[in-house]
Amino acid sequence: MQVIDQLKAMSAERFLAIYSSLDQHGFGPLDGEVAKSLRFRPQAVRKLPMATRAKRAKQILETSGNSELTYELIGGYLLKNCKALVTEFLDATGVKHEDGMIEDVDASQPDRKKIKSVVAELDKKYAPADVTLYLAICAEQWPKVTELQELWEARR
Repeated sequence: MQVIDQLKAMSAERFLAIYSSLDQHGFGPLDGEVAKSLRFRPQAVRKLPMATRAKRAKQILETSGNSELTYELIGGYLLKNCKALVTEFLDATGVKHEDGMIEDVDASQPDRKKIKSVVAELDKKYAPADVTLYLAICAEQWPKVTELQELWEARR
């Protein structure tokens, strides 16, 4: 549930930035769920300001505790806006992937000995908030790799 905890700690402004960055033709990534919760038709939700839709989407994710949907949203943001961060981490820790996508998460885990130094290097190159988001994803993805959980918890 790291991604849910990360979401709950996130400011409304940060979530709005993430949500807006995933906009497709005027629709936010969870606008269908937002429309349903407001009893709007899907097209009608576009008339609401993005900040209103993002606020409602965050509430939906937090109250439902839907970690899969939250994971997808944060993962989508990271792959769209921070792909280099993701691929550098995977490459530097020896995780097999194709353009940031891991085929078999269980079979390909990061080298525990390299994690701390790799994260320190990522912090120098990328926004620490994005590195922390990625650590939340990694800690959830690889729960047996305690180094990821410890690094993420230290940053919360």
